[in-house]
Amino acid sequence: MERIIEEIREDLSRRIAVAADRLADRTLAEDPAYAALLGRAELRERIHHHLRQAVEGLTRSSRGLPVELAEARAIGALRAEQGLPLASLLRTYRRGGRLLWQSLTEAVAAHDRAALPRLLPGAAALWDVLDQVTDAVTESYHRTEAAHGDRDRERRAALLDVLLDGPGGPSGTADAEAAAAQLGLPERGRFAVVVLATGSSGVHTAATGSPSAPRVLWRVRADGEIGLVELGHHPLESVRDLLAPLGVRAGVGPVVGTPAELARAHRLAALALRTAPEAEGPRTALLDERLPAALVAGQVELAGRLRQVVLGPVLALPAEDRRTLLTTLGTWLTCRGSTSYAAQRLYCHRNTVSNRLRRLEQLTGRSLSDPRHVVELALAHSAVLQRAAAESASRPAVPDQRIAPTPGGTARRSPRRPG
Repeated sequence: MERIIEEIREDLSRRIAVAADRLADRTLAEDPAYAALLGRAELRERIHHHLRQAVEGLTRSSRGLPVELAEARAIGALRAEQGLPLASLLRTYRRGGRLLWQSLTEAVAAHDRAALPRLLPGAAALWDVLDQVTDAVTESYHRTEAAHGDRDRERRAALLDVLLDGPGGPSGTADAEAAAAQLGLPERGRFAVVVLATGSSGVHTAATGSPSAPRVLWRVRADGEIGLVELGHHPLESVRDLLAPLGVRAGVGPVVGTPAELARAHRLAALALRTAPEAEGPRTALLDERLPAALVAGQVELAGRLRQVVLGPVLALPAEDRRTLLTTLGTWLTCRGSTSYAAQRLYCHRNTVSNRLRRLEQLTGRSLSDPRHVVELALAHSAVLQRAAAESASRPAVPDQRIAPTPGGTARRSPRRPG
């Protein structure tokens, strides 16, 4: 093969130059991506150089030497950085390979048609060289593309951190607006933040919603996942609809109108999460629907004092009595003060509920007919539930087969089977 190439080198060189002209014109005419990236002179020179390199690779291969691939790798990386589609790049390489083989056969035929059979074994060698080159280009392209994607994700994460944590400093508002602009968010609009409970890793990939749903930009952190929601015309409740099928605990902050307010919205969403029910049913807590519980969650020291002052005598009871009274109080509050509805929820007689509530009043010194006392009891009950949830989250859960959760942080006994 090397001898044949040497015999036709001068003619082959002329034919390769013509092939480079033809391929450059065709590529620019048919591929807008190339046309937007390179001018004709530069593209023609690159194609010409590639064809000459392929001939040299064929010569080295015939000597048993490895094909030089460093330049192919450099081209793959460069085109990936420039954003040229890989399909466009490989299409030009494939067309160049066909033109090179055509130029070889034409040059050999012009030199000595009887020598054409000697060229045939070189076909496999040429395509092997071209395969090595395109493989090197593709591998380098993908590696560069992956690194570029990692940089884009890191940059996007950094921009989200500016918005969610607050840029700080006197230029805070300007920094937030700049970060929002780079993320494609408007200067003014309707935004919200959702915080998922720890252990919900990967859930955000499923929480994409339909094309008509609000846009959510997710930030994944070691301690959980946070979503920046661009609501647009959607109501805040649409976030609950988006998360409902996933069955995760989540907190949603209030609607804010500018990117600079998102850090506050994030803090309030995290506070809302602390009030999200562990029970079955809707597990997404909207802050504005759970303000009393959020008030308790936001004041840990006062919440502890509230538990002790208001419900201390109840908490001092044996475990079974304590659970019975707290469950009855929680269910009564959930049922808006209806003893009858609470009895239905608890699977017991109305008088039983009344007796338990009367005992609770005696222990706490508070009357359920006094609105001020009801507020104290409701907040104290919320403080008890939040502390229990925090303690439960810090240790492995041990399911109690006898207790089934109910809305509002209460519990009910599962009906016993007859017999």
